[in-house]
Order: sequence, then C-alpha cells, then structure tokens
Amino acid sequence: MYQVEEKISAEKQEMRAVFAKVIDEMAKEDDRVIYMDCDLMNSIGMAKYWKEHPDKAVNCGIQEANMIGAAAGMSATGLIPFTHTFGTFATRRVMDQVYVSAAYAGLNVKIIGSDPGITATLNGGTHMPLEDIGMMRCIPEVTIVEPTDCTMLADILRKAKDTYGVFYIRLSRKKADKIYKDGSEFEIGKAAKIREGKDVTIFATGICVSEALKAAELLEKEGIQAAVSNMFTIKPIDKETVIQAAKETGAIVTAENHNIINGLGSAVAEVLAENVCCPMERIGAKDRFGEVGDMEYLKKAMGMTAEDIASAVKRTIARKEG
Repeated sequence: MYQVEEKISAEKQEMRAVFAKVIDEMAKEDDRVIYMDCDLMNSIGMAKYWKEHPDKAVNCGIQEANMIGAAAGMSATGLIPFTHTFGTFATRRVMDQVYVSAAYAGLNVKIIGSDPGITATLNGGTHMPLEDIGMMRCIPEVTIVEPTDCTMLADILRKAKDTYGVFYIRLSRKKADKIYKDGSEFEIGKAAKIREGKDVTIFATGICVSEALKAAELLEKEGIQAAVSNMFTIKPIDKETVIQAAKETGAIVTAENHNIINGLGSAVAEVLAENVCCPMERIGAKDRFGEVGDMEYLKKAMGMTAEDIASAVKRTIARKEG
C-alpha cells in the first residue's frame, strides 16, 4: 500500500503546492467541495484557485470563528468545506465553534491548521501551535492527522474528503523530507511501519519522522535495532500497533512537534497504561512556549533532534533491562 524511499532527501516541491493542486482537482471532480480561508490564500498557495473558482472559494477575512460557523452551515446543506488558517487560529481561537457547531452537530468539516509547532519558525511563539493536537483530542469524534510529506498529503486529503466527519489536518506549508514513494496510499487510523527493529519502537509524527529515522541509523552503529512507525493519525490512535510494539520490543519512544502533554506521547502512554506494562519516553516540547528561530535552532531548543531521540531510546532500553 505504501513504499518507503531508500534514502531521505528534501522534496522538490512545497507541501502547500500539493495542497493547492489536490484541492483544485477535488473541486473539479466533486461539486460538493468548497474551500474557505481566513485571508491566507497567498500563504497556502490558493490565490490562483480563488481567482479561477470564485464560486468554490470563500475568503472569510480574519474571522476564524465565523469561518467555522459558516463551514458548519455549508456542511448542513451537503457541501464538503475545507477550511484553512494557521494552526494557532484553527484550534484555540475557534474551539467553541468546532465543538458545538461542527462536531456536536455531527457535521462534515475539514479543518486545515498550517505551520504546526516549530514549523512556524520566524513567526515565533504567538504563531507556534504546540497545543493544537491536545485541544482537538478533547473534542469527541474529531479525527486528527498529520501528513508527513507530499505523497501522504495528497492521499490523506482525498481520504478525508471521502470520510464523513470533522477532521483536523496539521499541515506544514514548506518543503518536507520525502519519506514515501510516489503513489503510496495510507489507511487513516493505522500507523505506517517504516523500519524494522527488535530493541525499541519509535512512534513519530510530522517532521519528527525523518529525525526518528536518522536516530535509528545512529543507534544501529551502537548495535541497537530501533523500529520506526509513523503514527500520522493521532486520533483515533492505532492501539493495536502500540500494544504489539510494546510486546515485541518492550520499549517505546514517541517523537512529535508538539507539547509532550496531551499529544502523541500522551495518546500512546494512555494505550500502554491500560493494556501493557512498558517503559517509554516522550520527545517534544517540554511544557513550554515557542520562540523565534530557524528550524535547526528550534529542533535543538525543543529537544527534537535525532540525537535527542537516540538518547531517549538508550534511556528507555536501560529501564527495560533494569
């Protein structure tokens, strides 16, 4: 169903270019698809689409709450709205509208939150959502996905369109590391196993997937075989794969571009606590705010590098053996 690239390399195109292309294709194929934005058409690459499809695109202005309310209304008429704004505004600024107008009402709204976590880089802490997964996890029946590269993004957008319900899609606008071969397909709710290993399992999402693979290579030089799984669906979490990994490797590390509180690490820890005893560690922001910086600086500042993951693996394995 999916194939992993033999070598990690930066993609040639930005994720927002693929986002715009797929939205355009879906809108042409399905008259129910409509795109909504909060004055960020240029930022997400949708300005051309807006001009070419004025009847299938709505610029709501900087009115995020109104956008979600309007999207809910459109869904109630049978349309499939895809809404976009920065991740900070797509979650904490619109919580009541997402909860009541969309999710509680049982409607079909797709929410795109761009620049998640440290990918906001120079926009700094005010625009750096390190809590968005945690907020959306608390809303019943919301599906949370974080596409890792352009190949996964194209597939996930189409699957989200064809799956009824509220989706929160974390989307980096810029170039990602290419993990999957073109044409790969994915199952929402199932982790993508991308590296085998017997000593520990690393569950990673977003930009931390490539860091986890780099960490596995570092660990291999020390005789440690680390399995890596891309947990791109944070909710519903793939309980079966988590339990199986805990039984097979006996040690778990999670890595995410998010606060370690109530994100991927918390979701995995909940599964372990209720099903199988297994030592684990969480890589991510340690209950702190974001700051201004480039990606490499922020990865180090937040403890999200391959070296940080490798160190966490060794600590977890030591606990297992102890």
